[in-house]
Amino acid sequence: MHVTAEHWDAIVVGTGPGGATVARELARRGLRVLVLEQGSAAPLAGTLTQMAGMAAVPGKGAFLHGDGSLLVQGITAGGSSALNFATASPPPAAMFARHGIDLSGALTALQAELPIAPLPDNLVGPMATRIAEAARAAGLDWQKLDKMIRPQACRAGCWRCVYGCPFGAKWTARDFLDQAVEHGAQLRDRAKVVRVLIEQGRATGVDYDHGGQRKQAHAGIVVLAGGGVGSPRLLHASGLQPARSAFFSDPVIAVMGTVDELDGGGKEVPMAAGVRFDDAGISLADLTLPGPMYQAFAAQAGRVDRLFAHKQTLSIMVKIRDEIGGAVGPRWVSKPLHANDRAKLDAGVAMARDVLQHAGASHIFSSHHFAAHPGGSVRIGEGVDRNLQAGAAGLFVCDASVIPEAWGLPPTLTLLCLGMRLGRHLTAGCAVPAPGAETETQTLM
Repeated sequence: MHVTAEHWDAIVVGTGPGGATVARELARRGLRVLVLEQGSAAPLAGTLTQMAGMAAVPGKGAFLHGDGSLLVQGITAGGSSALNFATASPPPAAMFARHGIDLSGALTALQAELPIAPLPDNLVGPMATRIAEAARAAGLDWQKLDKMIRPQACRAGCWRCVYGCPFGAKWTARDFLDQAVEHGAQLRDRAKVVRVLIEQGRATGVDYDHGGQRKQAHAGIVVLAGGGVGSPRLLHASGLQPARSAFFSDPVIAVMGTVDELDGGGKEVPMAAGVRFDDAGISLADLTLPGPMYQAFAAQAGRVDRLFAHKQTLSIMVKIRDEIGGAVGPRWVSKPLHANDRAKLDAGVAMARDVLQHAGASHIFSSHHFAAHPGGSVRIGEGVDRNLQAGAAGLFVCDASVIPEAWGLPPTLTLLCLGMRLGRHLTAGCAVPAPGAETETQTLM
């Protein structure tokens, strides 16, 4: 089989927050960057059909844990940021300091650039407001959360946050990806990387499938940003990591209850406000969901009697910081809960039920647990060093897989900080190639 080959300064595999940020940093400094994305870069339409194709199709973006939990991974340009709830939590400084990493400079730069702020009151819906009032009445310090949303573009009541905002109101990594392309990076979507090419202990490029053909791209820098599931699998396929990688998943349970006089219908920005118990590793927030997603949770919990109560249902998210364990395998994922994880979920659910009771809810029930933050599978200090180099010279990883300890937080802002730091590290002191320079592999370390 004929394999076409080409040469670049850098190859970035994956377009989530980490990958898109690195690509932007490299491209804006004049490097010739190839960005390979397994999913589609089609514009976000905000439809259930598109969302299901990007995130929740078995064998593509959803995996069953050993104990039946659903693990969701975004397979699209922008990665999971295209489908998340746009909540911004700064990186825990002490955690990264333990590994010799200071993200404060990157955080300051990103906070000045990005739309990071609590929602204005006019974008906080009636369901979130009722939950907030009930939580405070229950004695919880329930506060607005920082969101990565442009209020002027947000259409309150459109309900499309979780489906992929088609109006540009929600910030996603596609914004940085577009900027990388504007600075000369080339994006190829529907391009599945098979392995990293290694020669004499150095990464020299990747093998990938695109348009029905096997291709090769060569570069002196290769950055894997395939996520907590994708990156360890690529490292294993390249002979650089064992077949099994332990990880965390940030399990979530949705606790729901009916308030008869409500008629909100779930058309709100989710996670407008909440509370965190960092020492306990438990977070709660309002979790207003579109009708089909609510019905899926009700059916999963066996509550067919509540299938048509969506417009009157308040939902609260309970998320925990789970222990690292289980395994990402070559073609499977398993993440059973530890006893401590179950105890945290039980404690969080009890608090959520109490809030719903203060809100006047009845018919309260809980979903099975699911998860959407797989990470820690190529941890800093084990799978990568403090500069995110992994197993070979010129090879780096920049996604949730490198988070060094059990997590429990929205990872987007942290991954942006890591991507900015890595991009600046890779270009520090390097000569920017002149336009039209020969496309030979360059070493920029």
